[in-house]
Amino acid sequence: MKYGEELKRRNMVLVSAISAYTETQLDYARSLGGYTRILCSPNITLGINFLIMAAKLLRSIAPFADVEILEQHFKEKPEVSGTARKIAESLELGSEKITSLRLGGIVGHHEVIFGFPYQTVRLTHDSIKREAFGTGAAFALNELVLCDKGFYTFEDLLMKKLREQLAVQ
Repeated sequence: MKYGEELKRRNMVLVSAISAYTETQLDYARSLGGYTRILCSPNITLGINFLIMAAKLLRSIAPFADVEILEQHFKEKPEVSGTARKIAESLELGSEKITSLRLGGIVGHHEVIFGFPYQTVRLTHDSIKREAFGTGAAFALNELVLCDKGFYTFEDLLMKKLREQLAVQ
């Protein structure tokens, strides 16, 4: 919100990634989309955003499956990860479906586990180094410059890529 007027004036692209946007912040970001390209995401890594998209697809295909979320982080992290909460929200699950572990120096591990009769599916993402956030931001910036002015989510950019890939086949 601090930079909004300058973004509008300079027509600059903004990539923002925090796990706990307020509605006021999102409304303001959406309004900036009338002037430039804005992306807001609860997590900036490519892997987490792909995991969320894949989990939503599997959930829509198999709404009867049991679903649990496991998240692991460094032992000093006191709260449940915002990313795990966003994954649960995207799958319409309550916070009781999130299990948190705090161990050593883990940067971040998120796993969505689907329990079916006679099989399980595990979608897993590990942030090994914090540089993963930079590659996600670079992807978002490269994609945003190809977009019209507007407000975007990481899922919007991934869906655009998916549609392009499907059109090729």
